[in-house]
Amino acid sequence: MAITGQKKDPAAMQTAAGYPEIKSMDTDLTFSIREKEALRTLGKRVAEIAARPVMAQKARLWTAHNDLKTDEPTVFADPENGWNEIIPAKTLVTNDPLARVWEMALLKQIYWADEIKDDKVIEAAFDVPYSYSNTGWGLQTGVIGGENNGSYKIKQAIEDYERDFDKLHHPQFIIDHEQSERVLELAAEVFEGILNVRRKGTWWWSLGMTLDYIALRGLEDFMMDMVLEPDWVHRMMNLLCEGKLEMLNMLEREGLLPDNTGATYVGSGGFGYTEQLPQSGFSPHKVRTADMWGFCESQETVGCGPDLYEEFIFPYHNRILERFGLNCYGCCEGYDDRWKVIKKLPRLRRISVSPWSDWATVPSFLGKDYIASVKLSPTPLATPKADEDTVRADARKAARLTEGGIAEFIMKDNHTLGNNPRNLTRWVEIMREEIDGAFG
Repeated sequence: MAITGQKKDPAAMQTAAGYPEIKSMDTDLTFSIREKEALRTLGKRVAEIAARPVMAQKARLWTAHNDLKTDEPTVFADPENGWNEIIPAKTLVTNDPLARVWEMALLKQIYWADEIKDDKVIEAAFDVPYSYSNTGWGLQTGVIGGENNGSYKIKQAIEDYERDFDKLHHPQFIIDHEQSERVLELAAEVFEGILNVRRKGTWWWSLGMTLDYIALRGLEDFMMDMVLEPDWVHRMMNLLCEGKLEMLNMLEREGLLPDNTGATYVGSGGFGYTEQLPQSGFSPHKVRTADMWGFCESQETVGCGPDLYEEFIFPYHNRILERFGLNCYGCCEGYDDRWKVIKKLPRLRRISVSPWSDWATVPSFLGKDYIASVKLSPTPLATPKADEDTVRADARKAARLTEGGIAEFIMKDNHTLGNNPRNLTRWVEIMREEIDGAFG
């Protein structure tokens, strides 16, 4: 098995949570007249969609939902890798790598509104992140295998704690302010009079740390270390936690944090609309972590009991999430067996209720005090013709078992849509029908 080093088209690497770092793209930041015109045409379509009254209605629904003022469910579907089947990279008309990322981002907004028709809000805005690089944790990480999105094994960086631990250091962000400004100016030129161009990026998806740990140590050894090397696990988790906190301090101090309380994707399946943030004293030019949604998860410890999670992971999640105004927890791991622990996290609001959770616990565990971010299985959508009987049964089960809670129904983690984009649209239609049956 070879260590992977495949170069992917940046346009094919975007998700709802953001797009690739500009530094990873081979762009000269010079778009042709044809590329600019193509982007402007798409920008006009996005602006027209954003002006539809339904978008304001959706924003109000997300706000009431996140503030626990309604039990009307929301629906969100992210095709994820399925985007490569919905909008194949070969169909893009631009050539510059950054232009292709922008083209794909705009096409996604249009498709979400006109075809998927979930509750995602389309804004007349175009977000431009900073251009930066990250020094990492001090040891080279990598994987063996993984070709074509297949399975892989971690290429272990920490083989011996005694020998390797002191080689670790906290990551540093190196921001290219000159290139960042050039990108912002280019976007302002392209979308002038069409979209509100604003500086806004995503510095992280999750602050959960266990993925970082496993990237350095490997999954098997990480799991064994909780039994055989407990002191080293705490030393590692403390180092990772301190590194994340140092990152947050730097971003806050330098005024680089984004406001994630609007149409920004937060947690692992919702959007940030709320009237409970930002905190008093807020400045849009210097966002604080206290003004933001925070997010931790630990999918990799799904095989660990709640006691191991509480001993080795929870204290560090708690330290991170103490910084934030509202918090999300979880992704693919089941929540219910560790609920007695994670409910202690500060200002917890959104809980991932994955397909591996007991959905029937939502009314009793979460009730009207938390948002249940209910994830339905993407498996029935992975064939050329979706198994609609299974889709409907799953949707009905999710809607009826979680009645009594405040639910959002999420479709994500799609590796394929069976080359049939209609599968995702049908999921939204069926999910809405079953919501109407349970809540109507």
